[in-house]
Amino acid sequence: MFEVQRRYLEIVRERGFRLPPRYLDFMPTVSQIRKCLAVRDEGTVPCNNDLLPGNILDDGERLWLIDYEYAGNNDPCFELGNIWSESDLPIEHLEELVTAYYGRRLRHKIARARLLGLMSKYGWTLWASIQDGANDTIDFDFWSWGMEKYERAVAEFTDPGLARLMDEAARAD
Repeated sequence: MFEVQRRYLEIVRERGFRLPPRYLDFMPTVSQIRKCLAVRDEGTVPCNNDLLPGNILDDGERLWLIDYEYAGNNDPCFELGNIWSESDLPIEHLEELVTAYYGRRLRHKIARARLLGLMSKYGWTLWASIQDGANDTIDFDFWSWGMEKYERAVAEFTDPGLARLMDEAARAD
């Protein structure tokens, strides 16, 4: 998401699309988050990278993942954090997802998924800005959709517990 967010920001600036208020103010924190996550980087795995609720289908017997437009290798905690973020789930559900994925409760992985969920909100905000500025054929309020994500990201960026969360993501359990 760090690279996607950077590319989206370039597009928004080059084309003069709307940027949420104070968006750039959080870039130093984004850099800190990226450095913190690099401390315990364990590589990547195949990911969908876009598991919003509409891309998970339940036929009563199995779950089907669809829409692989953004698929590629990524940190598994991004996939988990993105599901949590896109579904607007309570933190307890993220803890359950991470614990189920790793087979045991790992505080640093839960913290990592939370931080990558924050980056998901922050990055997809710019996708909404691009869609708002460039797409006049779809009757959907991309800006409002993106601002909902952005407001949630701002709440996390300004939460006094963010530094503790970054410390927890960098530490071993």
